[in-house]
Amino acid sequence: MPATRSRLGVIFLTVLIDLIGFGIIIPILPYYAGRLGAGGFGLGALMGVYSLMQFLATALLGRTSDRVGRRPILLATMICNALGYTLFAAAHSYVVLFIARVVSGFAGGNISAAQAYIADITTPAERSRGMGVIGAAFGLGFIIGPAIGGLSSHYLGPAAPGLVAAALSLINFVSAYIILPESLREEHRTVRETWDFSHIGDALRNPRLGPLMIAWAIAPFAFAGYSVALPLWAGVVFGWHEQQLGWLFTVIGATAALVQGYLFGKLAARTGDRALLIAGGFGMALGIGVIPWIGTTPVLYGWTVVLAFANSIFGPAASGLVSIFADPTEQGTVLGAAQALSALGRLLGPIAIGEVYDASHTAAFLTAGAVMLLCGLATTRVPHIPHPGEGA
Repeated sequence: MPATRSRLGVIFLTVLIDLIGFGIIIPILPYYAGRLGAGGFGLGALMGVYSLMQFLATALLGRTSDRVGRRPILLATMICNALGYTLFAAAHSYVVLFIARVVSGFAGGNISAAQAYIADITTPAERSRGMGVIGAAFGLGFIIGPAIGGLSSHYLGPAAPGLVAAALSLINFVSAYIILPESLREEHRTVRETWDFSHIGDALRNPRLGPLMIAWAIAPFAFAGYSVALPLWAGVVFGWHEQQLGWLFTVIGATAALVQGYLFGKLAARTGDRALLIAGGFGMALGIGVIPWIGTTPVLYGWTVVLAFANSIFGPAASGLVSIFADPTEQGTVLGAAQALSALGRLLGPIAIGEVYDASHTAAFLTAGAVMLLCGLATTRVPHIPHPGEGA
């Protein structure tokens, strides 16, 4: 157990630094793109192409990590991240900004390797709590990253956040190269065709994995669409800019860090992952659908906490259940399939909801909320697994 905890600590630090860099970009992207002439559709395309590259990368990186191990994949993508952020800082046209998101999106496909790393070093009973470590890293990354992004852009100019993120990626590479051990045993390594997408269809047809995979696709579609509409809506209704949006994402990150780093394990022990998955799906639907009727900043913050809490119990529960249902020799492949579907949802969601937003602000949030409601319904089809809290 001490060895497992130390390795969880290492992967936590690796993902944390990676996500701080990602979080730096989030609050400034809508305004950066706006200064380069992008509207709702243009912003959606920037977020969509990031997710398209994630979709392709998860298929490549998940399978490759099953063959060569998790460590080489994580190290290589850290270098890609540094390149993407450098291009972001240098972008003085929409085209260069678009290319920067292409590079960063490919690097973002490494999340399946990080999740597979957790699956390698934990038992099935520990799996969802282990996935909560990644969730906690996401949360802290979204506390620190958006604050750095909003403040550095406000005080140092639009290029500063990209340069800071690039520097963090290089620091991450150096530290991970020194301290990150390989997790995949030789006997669990497998060789499969790299660009074969049949594993996604196999997972969808699997009676145990199928409902989870559907939820993995639908939830990111709705949440990513919400992420496009909210900054634009808050700018119109409340006059927000980078700094204010940065603080909102900091609140989201703080909630995620608290829930996934501390509360999730306790809740999962009492209710099981499936109950948290269902509650998270329906909770996110409510948190998104209510936005058009919010009239003050404090109320927006309150509903943001509700949405962040629901998202924070949904994510690790979904990851833990996928890894439990997957064979030990296919952790990277199956988690890669889940992340590929998630990336596909994040590709289509921003473009679709961004287009709806350009026509009607209210309709954008109602559409995203309705799609998330479908996600909640899909989670009710996930097979039940007895957990210690039931005594079953």
